[in-house]
Amino acid sequence: MSEILHLSQLDMSKKYTYADYLMWEFKDRVELIKGIIVKMSPTPRRRHQDISSNVYSFFKTKLTGTQCKVYYAPFDVRLASNSKETDTVVQPDICIICDPAKLDDLGCAGAPDLIVEILSPGNKRWDEVNKFKLYEENGVREYWIIDPEIKVVKVYLLANKVYQLVDYYENEGVLIPVNIFENTVIKYDEVFSE
Repeated sequence: MSEILHLSQLDMSKKYTYADYLMWEFKDRVELIKGIIVKMSPTPRRRHQDISSNVYSFFKTKLTGTQCKVYYAPFDVRLASNSKETDTVVQPDICIICDPAKLDDLGCAGAPDLIVEILSPGNKRWDEVNKFKLYEENGVREYWIIDPEIKVVKVYLLANKVYQLVDYYENEGVLIPVNIFENTVIKYDEVFSE
């Protein structure tokens, strides 16, 4: 296979595998969803980065001394599919993995325990519909969707292989429980602090 240095060298209608993905040398950020290339939104805005930093810092502190690890994008998460080869690679804004066997030098092989996606103007539907279904079918136990524009945190928990909305947090002073960890909450104000 010849070197792939630009996204424009790829046939966007073709299906690819993780092996193909590893060969790409271009700077564009992409995800691979069931073999289909999905170009990611441009560089996140400052507000997105503030929220990501706040949530990451909270989990980094809380998980110190445990076997759980927290990572932020870009960090490859390889999810299962029906094919023989891995053909789904996502880069969640934040993910927590509590099974060390899923971690390797390339990222995470399998479903993280918790994923946080922070919406950008160009990806709202993608994160709220497509990734929602993808994470649900792959067994991500808890999924948070944070909307910086309207300052809302939606928390979903997997029950019987289906996401159930735990709550919709939109008020200052509220505590947001991390459902996969006992007695762990983050302050709404901490998520959105500048």
